[in-house]
Amino acid sequence: MRVATFSPSSANTYKRQKVLISILFLVTPLALLLVFTYLPAIYMFFLSFTQWDGFGPIDKFIGLQNYIETFTNPDYFSVFSVSLYYFVGAVVQMAIALYFATLLSFNVHFKNLFKGVLFFPYLINGVAIGFTFLYFFQPDGGLDTIVKLFGVSSNNMPLWLGERSIVNISLAAVSIWRYMGFNFVMFLGAIQSIPSEIYEASDLDGASRWQQFLYIILPSIRPILGLSMILAVKGALSVFEIPYIMTNGMNGSTTFVIQTVNLAFKLNKVGLASAMAVILLVFIVIVTWIQNALINEKEGRATL
Repeated sequence: MRVATFSPSSANTYKRQKVLISILFLVTPLALLLVFTYLPAIYMFFLSFTQWDGFGPIDKFIGLQNYIETFTNPDYFSVFSVSLYYFVGAVVQMAIALYFATLLSFNVHFKNLFKGVLFFPYLINGVAIGFTFLYFFQPDGGLDTIVKLFGVSSNNMPLWLGERSIVNISLAAVSIWRYMGFNFVMFLGAIQSIPSEIYEASDLDGASRWQQFLYIILPSIRPILGLSMILAVKGALSVFEIPYIMTNGMNGSTTFVIQTVNLAFKLNKVGLASAMAVILLVFIVIVTWIQNALINEKEGRATL
């Protein structure tokens, strides 16, 4: 009876085959990532030092002039204040999502139905949501009809998308409705990963639902909360779809991204728009790094 043996040469051949197969599997995604992400980003960084209108050859380099203009012109940089509305909306959205995720993690009637209802808005196309709420906020539209049921007359009805004082609140509310399902699913998955034995032990000790939430759920889902906060900041800084469709940036609802798009494709200031895009990218990276540092520091203190 012969016993199969593996020589060192066959083992090396097997290792080389594994490496070759891994490289072949990685070639396509890495090529797509390079062509559609990194090369455009590098080219955008190059354009930020030019004064180019998007047509013809690039023949004028102006150095840091686009960056200086972005920071010194209040019309360009002040639109970041609009992001505060969406950041506050994101915090409210996370609180609502966490509430429903905690509630539906316990035994509740029709909880699968409620899960589907809460997650469904996230599946809808953003353009469809924008047009739907555009008619919902119109005078004598759906929202006005609901408010009139509480005794408010048509003369006292505000213009939800026409008044500078409330237009960003209305748009942030749409963002809350649309993206709450995403955070809800993330929180629900994190909560359901907590071992049931911990809940059973807390029930034996007489812990209430609030105490279970405060001392079991919150500490267990801290990494997911940190990730959601990072995504909230990123989303607040890069809002585009909903305000662009519903108001086209009118009445003080222009975001930094909308302004960048308008400069590039309406005013043909591609160089300036590229500089603003680079500034936004750097700003998001810095904020994300700071948040990660704070989260890691808190986790380090919690383990001591």
